[in-house]
Amino acid sequence: MKVKEAVVGLNVDDVGAVSAFFAEHFGFEELFAADGFAALGRSDTAMTLALHRRGLEIFPESFRDQPSSGVIVAFRVEDLDAEERRLRAEGVRFLLPLTTQEWGERALLVQGPDGIVVELCDFPDGPEA
Repeated sequence: MKVKEAVVGLNVDDVGAVSAFFAEHFGFEELFAADGFAALGRSDTAMTLALHRRGLEIFPESFRDQPSSGVIVAFRVEDLDAEERRLRAEGVRFLLPLTTQEWGERALLVQGPDGIVVELCDFPDGPEA
């Protein structure tokens, strides 16, 4: 299998609010939008966020109304300290302040609309990816 792109799909109640959160705080741009759907991307990564309004009939009935709970959208960033300062200045809600894990990862968690959780992290002592 050759993977061309990673797509993370999230079921949300307010596609517009979640889209605006990722645009304002994480530099995503809207690639495509339709009623109840938006695809967001960044030019520096091969990842797309697909936001689906909960209840869309394109999904199986057993799935369509489920929220995106328990999902963390994570980004490894170059300057985690600067990102933390920026997000605090922008008033983003922190769930976990910048913390160093025992395995060396440094990470923080923030929360956006619909309870979407975003992790920013780095591995200062690890290999570059």
